[in-house]
Amino acid sequence: MGDDSEWMKLPTDQKCEHKVWKARLSGYTEALQQFQRITDEKSPEWGKYQGLVKKFVTDSNAVAQLKGLEAALAYIGSAHVASRTVGEVVSGVVCKVFNQPKARAKELGSDICLMYVEIEKAEAVQEELLKGLDNKNPKIALACVEVLRRAVSEFGSKIISLKPVVKVLPKLFESREKAVRDEAKMLAVEVYRWIRDALRPPLQNINSVLLKELEEEWAKLPSSAPRQTRFLRSQQDLRVKFEQQQQNEGEGGDDGDGEDSEEAAPAVDAYELLEAVEILSKLPKDFYEKIEAKKWQERKEALEALEALTKNLKLESGEYGDVVKALNKVIGKDTNVMLVTIAAKCVAGLATGLRKKFGTYAGHLVPTILEKFKEKKAQVVQALQEAIDAVFLSTTLQNVSEDVLAVMDNKNPSVKQQASLFLSRSFRHCTPTTLPKSLLKPFCVVLLKLVNDSAPEVRDAAFEALGTAMKVVGERAVNPFLADLDKLKVDKIKECSEKVELAGGKKPAGQVKKAPSKAEPPAEAPAKTSGPPKKTPAPAVAKPSAPTKKGKPAAPKGTAPAKAKKTESKELNEAELSPEVCEEKAAVVLPASCMQMLDSANWKERLAAMEEFHKAVEQMDSKEMPCQALVRMLAKKPGWKETNFQVMQLKLQVVSAVAQRGSFSRTSAFAVLEAVLEKIGDVKCGVRAKEALTGIAEACSLPWTAEQVVSLAFGQKNPKNQAEALSWLSNAIKEFGFAGINVKAFINNVKTALAATNPAVRTAAISLLAAMYLYMGASLRMFFEDEKAALLSQIDAEFEKMKGQTPPAPIRGCSKASGGEEADEQEEEAEGGEDVVDLLPRTDISDKITSEMVSKISDKNWKMRKEGLDEVAAALSEAKFIKPSIGELPVVLKARLADSNKILVQQTLSILQQMATAMGPAIKQHVKGLGFPILTVLTDSKNTVRAAALATLNAWVEQTGMKEWLDGEELSEELKKENPFLRQELLGWLAVKLPTLRSVPSDLLLCLPHLYSCLEDRNADVRKKAQDALPMFMMHLGCDKMNKAAAKLKPASKDQVVVLLEKARASVPAKPAGPAKAAAATSNAVKPATAATAPPAPAKAAPVNEQVPAEAKKTKPASAPKAKAVVKKPPGKAEEDRSGPIFTLVPNGKEQRVKEEKGLKVLKWNFITPREEFVDQLKAQMAQCVAKWLMEDLFHSDFQRHIRAISTMMEHIEAEAEATVSCLDLILKWFTLRFFDTNTSVLMKALEYLKLLFVALSNQDYHLTEHEATSFIPYLILKVSQCELVGEPKDVVRKDVRSIISLLRRVYPASRVFPFLMDGTKSKNSKQRAECLEELGCLVGLCGMSVFQQTATKALREIAVHIGDRDTAVRNAALNTVVAAYNVCGEQVYKLIGQLSDKDMSMLEERIKRSAKKPSTAAAPASKPPEEKVAVSANASALRKPSSDQAPLKLSEIRSQNAVEQQQSSAVPREFQLDPNFIVDLPETIMPDLLVVEAADPSPLDVLEFKFRLPSISGGSSHEESVSNINLIISQVASSDAKTSIQGLTKIVQILHQESQWKLMCGHVDEFIVATLMQLRLLASRRMVDERMDRQQQVEKLYSSVIDSLNSLVLAGKLAQETSPGVLKDLVHALLTLILDPRHQQSSGQSQLIRSVHVVLSALFKTADPTNTLSALLMLLQEAYNPTACSPEFSEMVMKCHWRMIKLLPEKVEVLYLDRILLDIHNFMKLFPKEMLKQKPNDMAHRTVRTLLHTLYRLVGPKIMDHLSLIENRSESDVEAHLKRAMKHSVPPPSQMSKDFENVSIAKTQHPTESVQSSVKPAASSSRESVNPAHYQERLRALRQLYGLGNNSKSVSEEKSTLPAVSAKPAVSSMDMLQSQLTKLRESREQQDTQNVCPRSPARTAGPPPDLNDFKARLEKIKANLR
Repeated sequence: MGDDSEWMKLPTDQKCEHKVWKARLSGYTEALQQFQRITDEKSPEWGKYQGLVKKFVTDSNAVAQLKGLEAALAYIGSAHVASRTVGEVVSGVVCKVFNQPKARAKELGSDICLMYVEIEKAEAVQEELLKGLDNKNPKIALACVEVLRRAVSEFGSKIISLKPVVKVLPKLFESREKAVRDEAKMLAVEVYRWIRDALRPPLQNINSVLLKELEEEWAKLPSSAPRQTRFLRSQQDLRVKFEQQQQNEGEGGDDGDGEDSEEAAPAVDAYELLEAVEILSKLPKDFYEKIEAKKWQERKEALEALEALTKNLKLESGEYGDVVKALNKVIGKDTNVMLVTIAAKCVAGLATGLRKKFGTYAGHLVPTILEKFKEKKAQVVQALQEAIDAVFLSTTLQNVSEDVLAVMDNKNPSVKQQASLFLSRSFRHCTPTTLPKSLLKPFCVVLLKLVNDSAPEVRDAAFEALGTAMKVVGERAVNPFLADLDKLKVDKIKECSEKVELAGGKKPAGQVKKAPSKAEPPAEAPAKTSGPPKKTPAPAVAKPSAPTKKGKPAAPKGTAPAKAKKTESKELNEAELSPEVCEEKAAVVLPASCMQMLDSANWKERLAAMEEFHKAVEQMDSKEMPCQALVRMLAKKPGWKETNFQVMQLKLQVVSAVAQRGSFSRTSAFAVLEAVLEKIGDVKCGVRAKEALTGIAEACSLPWTAEQVVSLAFGQKNPKNQAEALSWLSNAIKEFGFAGINVKAFINNVKTALAATNPAVRTAAISLLAAMYLYMGASLRMFFEDEKAALLSQIDAEFEKMKGQTPPAPIRGCSKASGGEEADEQEEEAEGGEDVVDLLPRTDISDKITSEMVSKISDKNWKMRKEGLDEVAAALSEAKFIKPSIGELPVVLKARLADSNKILVQQTLSILQQMATAMGPAIKQHVKGLGFPILTVLTDSKNTVRAAALATLNAWVEQTGMKEWLDGEELSEELKKENPFLRQELLGWLAVKLPTLRSVPSDLLLCLPHLYSCLEDRNADVRKKAQDALPMFMMHLGCDKMNKAAAKLKPASKDQVVVLLEKARASVPAKPAGPAKAAAATSNAVKPATAATAPPAPAKAAPVNEQVPAEAKKTKPASAPKAKAVVKKPPGKAEEDRSGPIFTLVPNGKEQRVKEEKGLKVLKWNFITPREEFVDQLKAQMAQCVAKWLMEDLFHSDFQRHIRAISTMMEHIEAEAEATVSCLDLILKWFTLRFFDTNTSVLMKALEYLKLLFVALSNQDYHLTEHEATSFIPYLILKVSQCELVGEPKDVVRKDVRSIISLLRRVYPASRVFPFLMDGTKSKNSKQRAECLEELGCLVGLCGMSVFQQTATKALREIAVHIGDRDTAVRNAALNTVVAAYNVCGEQVYKLIGQLSDKDMSMLEERIKRSAKKPSTAAAPASKPPEEKVAVSANASALRKPSSDQAPLKLSEIRSQNAVEQQQSSAVPREFQLDPNFIVDLPETIMPDLLVVEAADPSPLDVLEFKFRLPSISGGSSHEESVSNINLIISQVASSDAKTSIQGLTKIVQILHQESQWKLMCGHVDEFIVATLMQLRLLASRRMVDERMDRQQQVEKLYSSVIDSLNSLVLAGKLAQETSPGVLKDLVHALLTLILDPRHQQSSGQSQLIRSVHVVLSALFKTADPTNTLSALLMLLQEAYNPTACSPEFSEMVMKCHWRMIKLLPEKVEVLYLDRILLDIHNFMKLFPKEMLKQKPNDMAHRTVRTLLHTLYRLVGPKIMDHLSLIENRSESDVEAHLKRAMKHSVPPPSQMSKDFENVSIAKTQHPTESVQSSVKPAASSSRESVNPAHYQERLRALRQLYGLGNNSKSVSEEKSTLPAVSAKPAVSSMDMLQSQLTKLRESREQQDTQNVCPRSPARTAGPPPDLNDFKARLEKIKANLR
């Protein structure tokens, strides 16, 4: 039992590790119960058990192990840190649980494994289970197989990777244990249920009997696809969806079940499940000799050996170049067709087994196979078809397009037929994305030629290819190429399109759009049955095509309005009308007079006719307008040779009107274009001619019109017409856009214009080039490099002007289109239009690559090799632009990249760079064969060689793009090579290129393992480059994928990589924005977006702006839309991610961080400049409580993301107030980092947020903790010299920082801010010193000498030193600060500042004199209302709520402003009136209403009083107006003008006297009290500097108004409870100072004032929030305990306030926040420990605090121990020790004692007569009892305990309270009655003073024990004194 009692006392976590199994069992049981109770998955309790979970499952005792397994299962299911334990726990389960005989243990072990899968750790669990399969114990292997089967069955193949499972199945089938084999069979059946036939190939080599058994089991499985039954934590939404589906199926039957389930089934590729086979080493050693042998039998033998190897379904990658070269030779040149067939099968096998890895060799084989299609034997053709189809799947259509197009002109019809069929089959694997318009166009052109071929098989193949293309990209994309094709052939193509079945069941383009509009039910049907991949294509294609076939006439209707150009076929077919027909048609629509006078000889008649003509056209119906007839009528004699310019202008106007209003065909345009162009250069008609051309361009499209205009213009000899035509064209391009322009034709005509002799033509041509430059860019210049230097310089100058400009949005050309379709078509055309580079004439240099040149390049002699390379370079230079066919050059150049001669390597690189420029984008097809070998050069140790390789690489990438380089395994294979030079150069190159890409191929994932190995490379440069590349990889792959890849590493490597990944997350760059669309799309999209997003912006920003400063309101609307636009930038999912809360409330998170920092577990936030480890630490801490997407913005390298993050936090500051407070320390730390940023925008945004933050914290009555303050304030003040905040030359920044420092006082004591400012005065930055001194002066002026705490002398001396500073601003600030101290403490300041030089002392004295004279000698006349209004507004801004963004005015500024308005004002007679029953009924008395007498003389303030009269506040005014008016009244209270202040106080009192108006003061109580405190300080300084009678009277009146207003406030319901602790402390301090001021005890009026202050204090203690009151008194007691700062009298008054509150505790204990009170007591005891108290002569303060503590215990009882939660290390706290002592020695207090407390306390505060009455009653009642000395002794002891006097024998009368109680009933009194009562009171006090010679005796003198009479006498003495 002794041992048991020992471990039973241990905590749970220690029990779990105990050596006694019973202790562990008990620990596991307790832990299980504890885990079930914890509801928060992020509770810190979970962390205690993180290292113990493995011991739970591996316990050596079977009984304890069972309970440990249960506890572990509960832990894994609930703890957020459980995922970190997966490796060790699952390993323990496999080794220590699965071998147990108990079934329950195995079941729990299986559940633990599956629970880890559920919390996203499937890979780690699977890895451990697969390791368990190799265990020698068959029980373990059996259990592992069973768990794997359960995991696959419940989670499915998407969660559990089946490839490793399938890999181990054959091995399991060979196990000796039958149970293992049977379980493996069940596992195989379960795997087959998920992937079906994909499992057959991997199991094709197992035992045939077993395979047959499996086949039988597989046949029994249901045909429907399985469903996931258990879901990951991240799949809960999917779980809900599946449950709903099941409910629906249960209600509506099983219809559609198969369809839905099949739809959910994942597609598994059998290829991925296979193991790659290496075949190169298995080739016969004489393979290459035999395949070149002359005997066909030997060649056949070699090919058959290769064919056998290629039958493996998956081949390992390797160097297959020689094998492919040999096969290519056999296919191309071997005459034996049987060998060709075998070789083709070998190619097909290699391509199928290697897949994408075979793409490198595709370029060599495709041309050969296409040429070989000339063979007629079906067997050979079939083999070749299979080979080329397999090769195509390893590459892209783009790469083989040149080879296919080249054979389309072959004379052999079989080649053309098979090439077309190959295209048809290839198209089926394409999508509209992989078959863009730029690639489709050349194919359609050559196929349209084959449609007219003489061979029917060629025509049919072409029809099939075109039909397949139409099926893939849609009719809309193919129709433009079919414009010249007759209708029968078009129908044939459409018929072929309907029969096509796309590969993989892909949906054809346009199907989704057509189906809903024509037949919705057929569209839905295929969608449901699209599950099985083999059966879907037929119905999916056939059904939508049916309506299309029936509705052929509707098809043109749907396509015609899509684009104006689409009507081209209809327009071209319009026949040319004869003159007679034109005249007949025109006569129908034109007036007869007009027709007769058109050919009149009189020009006036012709003019009238044309006017009628024009009028008729304008009024004519556009559908009935015969356009061709009308324009041809204009040619009626004299026609276009009209000599009268007015008639000619009207003709041109008619052309323009007809073109714009009617159906104007190109036939009509041909009739007038030449005539219009002849007039374009005419001075009078040129403008009309250009308008006519514009109208024609709108009707017939600009590309066609422009082509005609240019050709006609240069067919004339008139240079004026040519110049004007070019000028019109340049303007038209800007108006219509550049889409569809025939650039090639343009360039030829422009070259002609540039060669013209007329300078106007050349100038117009250059202007046209400038317009084209806007759309084509710098590539346009390459067409004119052959021009003369002078002309080229003019072109360059014009291009330079256009640089940086964006093409204007087209404003014409869209009117006749059908809205969105036109825009889509334009965009399509812009995207798929011809590239400028494609227009360049290219030369085929394959003829120049002779066999001699190739042999030279491969020669053994380096000089010959160099000669061959020189010939290649010369050929490239001569050709300039080349075609991609370069013969055998890639093979030999690749060999030269590995040349031992580095000069030749560099020359080869130069050739490759030159080749990239010459070949252009077509070089893509050589990337695999010639591009990647460039990377091998990066292994060279010479910097120059590697630099040349990088330059070549960049040149290639510039032409090809990055996708070709990232696709496939080649890049990962290069990175795999352990060469430090290669790795560092390649990683550095990737780090530069990856950020520029919007997306990357998935093959980039293959590089991750090698990237991680580079992170641990021995070479430091490699490690550095790998770390630089990490964020770029993460940008595209995402954190999750990279973490998953890291999880597969070894544990040692994994830990290091994970740390680096977390570090890299902070610097992940944003993905680049998408490419800008055509100008039309851009301009149209921007305007609606702006209009749509503009209105919500103010609404969203409104909640923030309610408390935002005035300047913030100005800037907020500008910044809010930006933040909103940035948030809306990512698509769907990102928007959803950004919609949640930004901060997570972590319980006790802040306390834990403080504890860790104090325990030195983390770095302390203390630095000169932030180092990287501080940033990393902050990032790790914030990751737990900040949203992931916000973290990316907060720690991003781009400052724009910082601004966006701050804007987001500003939007959530109110909605997430509680969470913001929980993360406040981290938020402030992050903003300290921003102080070290150099970006002004971030700094301004940060300051704006901080102002909002501190206002919000103040509104919540939150006070910064020491940890938060020390982490932030030093970097706002002490570090300003580095980040230049306060010393910032910009006034806006300086103003914001001042505002923040002033707001700090509301959430942090001014006395704590003071030391930081003092340190700031030591800076070398003069501006910083001046600003810190100004702030110090403001603090002293507002808070008095209390801000100095115990260092007043030292601080003032340091401040006084700056009076002699060189800088004027520093001197003035130091003088102002000392003067502020002088205003508070008077002449004593001279003693505190110590010795000063004569010069400094004279300056100080002069400044003090000036500050004293200003209020009384102000020269400002009283008759200037504007100045006084300005002063009032200034004062208003000085005390308005900080959210108005007005920085508080310094004391000197307030004084200087008030000096202008100060003037001699006549004293307003007023008497200080009190209730006559004040003394008679003292405990029930309140402060009476003070009468406010208005000034007799008019004042400018009367206007303000009228304007802001109370009815305007309480009437129908809005809340905002009421708030502003209340703020103005409060600002009047703080005014230095007495009348202004009295008026403000009067208005406040009027509000407080009306209960219905109290709500106006809500939220303004603290502001009002601060204003009254400022007024009290101003009154104290005014009394000191001006002792004239009239001024003193005015001061007294103002005093009475202030006290009256305060009294009204504390009696106004619960308003007093809004007062914050800091303000309460300042208020009590000010009132006690007022009581102790000797100047207030000279006259009877002043003594009345003191009594009124007593009443206010008593009422305040009753009505204010007791928690805030006690906190304020404890803070005040800390300050009072400092003998240098406060007088003994003040300390005594503070303690008496404590006693008063102790007396009220029984009434208030229910609403006390005990945790905070005990924390404040703890802080006091910590500040003044016992050791310090022993040195003090008087420990009354400490005894008072102990009395408070014991009283709280007496009232609350032992439950008070539960309220120590806020105290850190409570076991070390004196508070807990005191409470424990109280628990031990506590005795229930007698009821009589409580009565004595009550009676004595009442007697102390009542009037003597009432006191006697109240004391007589208990005496009478007690007379019936036995009266003995013990009774009175008990009562005296109660009195002594009440006042904290302990056992000292003091007279009760000596401890008479100076804080009279307050009643709730006001009373009205006259002055006479009041004076008599106060006189009696004064006499009783004097009598008391004479009797009490020694009121505070420290100890009682020894003597005989007192008797009963003595006690009675002492009690009577108390009563007499109270009279």
